Amino acid sequence: MNGFILRIPSTIHFGENVAVKVGEEAKRFGAKNPLIITDPFLESSGAIGPIIDSVKAAGLGHGVYSGVDKEPTMEHVDGCLKIQRDLRCDLLISVGGGSPIDVGKAVSFMATNEGVIQDYMGIDKVARDALPLIAVPTTAGTGSEATATTIITDTVKDVKMLIISPRIIPKVALVDPLLTLGMPKGLTAATGLDALTHAIEAYVSRKAQPISDLFALSATKLISENLPVAWAEPGNVEARSKTLLGALQAGIAFSNSSVALVHGMSRPVGALFHVAHGVSNAALLGEVMDFSLPGDFARYAEVARAMGLPDLGDDAKTAKSGADKVRRLIKDLEVPTLTALGVTPEKLTPVVSKMADDAIASGSPANNPRLATKDEIIALYKASL
Repeated sequence: MNGFILRIPSTIHFGENVAVKVGEEAKRFGAKNPLIITDPFLESSGAIGPIIDSVKAAGLGHGVYSGVDKEPTMEHVDGCLKIQRDLRCDLLISVGGGSPIDVGKAVSFMATNEGVIQDYMGIDKVARDALPLIAVPTTAGTGSEATATTIITDTVKDVKMLIISPRIIPKVALVDPLLTLGMPKGLTAATGLDALTHAIEAYVSRKAQPISDLFALSATKLISENLPVAWAEPGNVEARSKTLLGALQAGIAFSNSSVALVHGMSRPVGALFHVAHGVSNAALLGEVMDFSLPGDFARYAEVARAMGLPDLGDDAKTAKSGADKVRRLIKDLEVPTLTALGVTPEKLTPVVSKMADDAIASGSPANNPRLATKDEIIALYKASL
C-alpha cells in the first residue's frame, strides 16, 4: 500500500445552532478584531446577525466585507484585503457559500505573503502561514470549509486560478444545517450536485487513497439519498443535515485525493461564460461519467452501489447503472443544460479549443480514470450542450 497524507480542519463543529460558537472559537485563537466576509444578500437579510452577536458576546471587535456578489474574483480579494489591512483584522470569518469562503482563504494568505494573487496559482506556493480562518458554510455543496483549495477568477485573462496549499485550510469549520434552510431549489440542486461530483471524482481519481475513499463513498450515499428530498422539501431539516454532512465529507475527500475531468472542464465554462461552478459541474457530469467509465469499471461500480443500486453481477453494467442514475438525478432536479445557460454552439465554437487547453492546464483531467485528449475534451463540451 502506498503512503498518503490526510489534511482536514483542526476543528469541525457539526449540528444545529453550532454557528453561534464562532465568537468563542475566534477568541480561542487570541483574536481581537476579526473580519467577517460574506455576500450582499446575507448581510442585507440579517442572516449574519447571529454571527456578529456571537463575536460581540466574546468581547471582540469586528469589520465586515460583504462584496462577494458572484463567483470570487481577484477584485473581491483586493477589496477585502484592503479592509483587512485598514482595520488590522487578525482573524477571518467567512460566512456563505463557496465564494465568500474562497475569498477568505485567498485573503488569509495574501495578508501574510508578498506579491499578487496571480503569483500563487498552482500547488504549494504559499510560503508563510496564513491568518486563521473560520468557515461558516450556508450552502450544502462546495465543501470549501474543509479543503486546501481556493479558486479565484483572473478577470483580465478569463482564467479560474486554482490555488492549492495546506496553509489555507480553515482552522475551524462551523457546519450548521439550519443556515441552509433558506436556499432556493435551484441553488440546492446546483450545490448538491457539485458535492456529488466532488464525491464521485474523489473516489475514482488516480490520487484516491484509503481514508479519502471512506469519506467519498459515505458522501455519495448521503447526497444521492437526501438531496432529492432537500430539493423537494426545503424545510426538511433532516434531509438538509444529511446533504450538508455529505457535502462536508465530499470536501474532505477531494481535498485529499483531488478532483478529475469534470472539474477541469468546468472551470473554463465558469471563466468564459460566467456560469456558476456547481451548475457547470452538473451540466457536464453525465457526459463525462459515461466517457470515463471504461477507465475503471470497478470503482464506478462501487459508486453505483453506494447510491443504493443493486450489483448486476458485472462491474461494467453496474457502473453504467450508476451513471444512468446520475443523469436521472440531474434531470429530476431540473438543472439547466449548458445551452440553456447561454453556452450555445455559436458561442462555444470560437473558444472551445482554448477551453480544452485551459482544462488540461488545470491538472485535474490527469487524475481521471480514463485520460482524455484535447479532441475528446472538445467533443465532450459539444456533447454536453
